[in-house]
Amino acid sequence: MPELPEVETVRQGLAKWVAGRTIATVEVRHPRAIRRHLPGDAHFIAMLTGRTILDASRRGKYLWLPLDRGGLLMHLGMSGSLSFGNAFDAPGPHDHFDLVTARGTLRLTDPRRFGAVVWSPAIDAGAAAKLLAGLGVEPFDPAFTGDHLYQALRRRRVAVKTALLGGDIVVGAGNIYACEALFEAGIDPRTRSDRLSRARCEALAEAVRLTLARALESGGSTLRDFRDAHGMAGAFQLQARVYGRVGKPCLRCGAMVRRIVQGQRATFFCPGCQKR
Repeated sequence: MPELPEVETVRQGLAKWVAGRTIATVEVRHPRAIRRHLPGDAHFIAMLTGRTILDASRRGKYLWLPLDRGGLLMHLGMSGSLSFGNAFDAPGPHDHFDLVTARGTLRLTDPRRFGAVVWSPAIDAGAAAKLLAGLGVEPFDPAFTGDHLYQALRRRRVAVKTALLGGDIVVGAGNIYACEALFEAGIDPRTRSDRLSRARCEALAEAVRLTLARALESGGSTLRDFRDAHGMAGAFQLQARVYGRVGKPCLRCGAMVRRIVQGQRATFFCPGCQKR
């Protein structure tokens, strides 16, 4: 699933291309590609045709394309991707949605059909506001501090990795990045959230920021089929210190990396470096 670094990489690739472009036509090839909150596909298309795209921004794993009237909130689901260009092949079975302008087309490809495009009057109103309401702070926001993490975790009685994956404390710490951040901070992923000290929360907040910054520099991670808006794969997975390295020696202490399952997600950690 594309996580925050992958979505931010896509946003960066789109930002210069989309600003100032006027939507000439809209093509919806599968009804699940759009979450209308409007009465019918024809109305949805009419709402977009002739509108100008102003920018591309991001909130958590959502992309927001503000228009000169309203905007589009996009989610890539489990396996979706956005690409743009002046010449595409004929649409394939997984190419569900196109925004066509005079200077190129933005295409949503989504094999598993969990992605979505939602029209909303503003990012803080209507459907967008409802979808974004439960998200935690952005990891690079000054509000994301060790104290913020400590105050949030002290009210939880679940494993710290489970708490990070929830997305209501901080966004962006998806499975691979939570594993890597906990390794960086030396915290066992099974540690109960309310038992972390302020000092360890400070270390974990910094580790989350450092891990996500490294991932952004590498264009995100490609574990299966992620591609950015230019069709390039991410490379962070090649730098992973514990994720996917079960049975291999820890790069820090030499102990064997372990794999367990938490909340139906694989967790990788070093029992030598990461303490409860």
